[in-house]
Amino acid sequence: MAPTAAESRLPLVAIVLATFASTLLLTPVAANQDVDALSALRRGLQDPNGELKNWDPNLVDACTWSHITCDRNKNRVTRIDLNKMNLSGPLAPELGKLDRLQYLEIDHNRLTGPIPRELAGLSNLKHADFSNNNLCGPIPTTGAFQRIPRSS
Repeated sequence: MAPTAAESRLPLVAIVLATFASTLLLTPVAANQDVDALSALRRGLQDPNGELKNWDPNLVDACTWSHITCDRNKNRVTRIDLNKMNLSGPLAPELGKLDRLQYLEIDHNRLTGPIPRELAGLSNLKHADFSNNNLCGPIPTTGAFQRIPRSS
């Protein structure tokens, strides 16, 4: 018995649905990676002025969070502006997972500890300012840090 027209289209419909579903799933996974990295940073920081109060780790992406900028196409974090917020605590190594990050402005706070070496792997990082904090330890000089002035 020959398949009906509906039965012969079934494999095509399954392929189209699978492709559509995978497209929807890929962006949130990457965006969730960004949420995880920023949430790790947030957990380690003291924020006496409540500047980061809308950083909700339950959201699919961080693009609605204050002081965060994302690209328009993929909802990936490209900029963090946390300067002059009276934040204290260490920088999270998980920030090294923000593979689309281009600008990191965290100057004029009371941040402590080392600059995580994981940040050197951020190939898109164009500018970072760590000045006027209480950071210690070696300053990374490899990877992205080859392009960033040591005065920052």
